[in-house]
Amino acid sequence: MGLGLLLIFVVFYVAKSGRDAVRKPILNVLKAGDGLKLRDIHYSQDDPDKGVKWILDAREVGFSGDQTSLSFQDFLLTVEPESRPPFRVKGRNGQYAREKGEIRLWGDLEGVSDNGYRFTADHVLIDEKNGHLSTDNSVKIFGPFFSVAGQGLFLDMGKETLQILSDVTTVIDRKSVF
Repeated sequence: MGLGLLLIFVVFYVAKSGRDAVRKPILNVLKAGDGLKLRDIHYSQDDPDKGVKWILDAREVGFSGDQTSLSFQDFLLTVEPESRPPFRVKGRNGQYAREKGEIRLWGDLEGVSDNGYRFTADHVLIDEKNGHLSTDNSVKIFGPFFSVAGQGLFLDMGKETLQILSDVTTVIDRKSVF
């Protein structure tokens, strides 16, 4: 009899919790114009037409109500261009505008590539459609045998060209060159 009561209690509990679990998905509950905020997320964007895949890990992400843009804080962004070494950028804030194909990053940015290069900056813009990374602010780049500091940066990922725009200071490690 005790087992029967226990079985009835379990069936009642499972039936009640199952009914509560079947609710409208949160995206259907949101009204147009509302935004959505998530914490501790892992977000991936892979579009073969653009030739770039990127992965975002962030402490907090906010989606716009129309889901055309997102903003994020305390992030690690991994960019994997087609046929080139991937690179990672860590920073405080960022925004992604899906229609424009632009990723804006700012706040103590530190980047590193798989082929041994590092950079620091306070603000960068990644133009996903054209394969460019740029900034007008100060930037420092460290390679295996040199370091470069200057004002402004333009990187064409397709042509694999990099330009520091002004006030350039370069230091070359003689031991590595000769």
